[in-house]
Amino acid sequence: MTEIKFAWSALGGDPAHLARLTTVPREGALQARLPVRELARACVGACALAAAELAARRAGLAEVPGVRVDDGAVAAAFHSERHLLVDGRAPAPFAPLSRFWRTADGWVRTHANYPHHQARLLGALGLPADASVEEAAARLAERSALETEEAVYGAGGLAVALRTPKEWRAHQQAAEVAARPLVERERPTTAPARVLAPLDPAAAPLLPAAGLRVLDLTRVLAGPVATRTLALLGADVLRLDAPWLPELPDQHADTGFGKRSATLDLGTDRDTFEELLKSADVVVTGYRPGALDRFGLSPEALFARRPGLVVAQVSAWGAYGPWGGRRGFDSLVQVATGVAATEGSAAEPGALPAQALDHGSGYLLAAAVLQALTEQSYDGGGRWVRLSLARTALWLTDGIRPTASTGGAPYEGPEAWLAETGSPLGRLRHALPPVSFTGGPADWARPPVPWGSDSARWR
Repeated sequence: MTEIKFAWSALGGDPAHLARLTTVPREGALQARLPVRELARACVGACALAAAELAARRAGLAEVPGVRVDDGAVAAAFHSERHLLVDGRAPAPFAPLSRFWRTADGWVRTHANYPHHQARLLGALGLPADASVEEAAARLAERSALETEEAVYGAGGLAVALRTPKEWRAHQQAAEVAARPLVERERPTTAPARVLAPLDPAAAPLLPAAGLRVLDLTRVLAGPVATRTLALLGADVLRLDAPWLPELPDQHADTGFGKRSATLDLGTDRDTFEELLKSADVVVTGYRPGALDRFGLSPEALFARRPGLVVAQVSAWGAYGPWGGRRGFDSLVQVATGVAATEGSAAEPGALPAQALDHGSGYLLAAAVLQALTEQSYDGGGRWVRLSLARTALWLTDGIRPTASTGGAPYEGPEAWLAETGSPLGRLRHALPPVSFTGGPADWARPPVPWGSDSARWR
């Protein structure tokens, strides 16, 4: 329970509520050298506890509903993007140029799943758009890892040199990350207490976020996991994407449960966004820090227009330090922070058994939003919460200690936590949500929809 207690404390949660939480350990779930299972359990447990607390507040319950965290459900959910099947078809794998490469003095990892990132990577390497994996490997073998990192980032692409834990601790960005709490929480504005419509305690399921409107300006995994969780809990989640920047279809399907999806050009259709913002309760962003500021979407600008808003942000490296403006993904953060070196061998780098930095940060971000809403119902004020994958990685590598075997049941695979449902995309097999509390939802109320298929308006 130590790791759950730490996560709950980082959210500002009442320690008395921890007594309402039980765990179901399963040996073999999310096996790794680093304590991935403990991190995943803590992030999901804190999120479920925040959801149960808000449910109790809105339903007038005498005590917070019991929370149950099952390692099997958590492990299945942390692999959700791998478990998804669309009409029996497995998700598309990582692009061929998204991988580890040997360099003249070590290793570098690249991310090129999106066409524009692939083009920038090849441009930085001086290769044509149709270059093969072999050609890229030959070019990278001539360069140092750090030279490649800087050249590719300078071209707007994504590449990170492999660092040991010691090398990362010596980096200025690591010092900046370590100086921040796991969950950054601020109350930047004053506003009246949030009036939450009461919930019927006998309602089934009990949805603590019912009636709340969430603008989802996130991409890839961490942010979408957070908003997918808020949708599970009853929020009206509207994801907005630029019309020229489509999401990977399988990724969008996996994280789209319970949501609606629309496209909106923030540069030319600001009136539509401002109309949406007028009645939004929460804005969640997952772009690199500063990327949305030119559209008037910095937290400061949002609070100026809506003082009682909850603004939640997640980024790869944090909104500070020399890497504060850089793009990043879970796989790259693992490489920079020493995780890949720890999980690998002398022969080659390794990786965590799941994209645990993304998933863990996503559940923590959802928890921070839920906790902010509960706090607002008492004393009002705007709330600003921030997380970074790099800070979550620091918690994993330096803040959590693996627990000894508890004699729990063995983890025999994800089958017990997978379900099937029809959707506009086809027949879907998907991982069930791991966030569970007495009376709460067991699955999403609606399946994912095709990217951009909804109107940019509230229901």
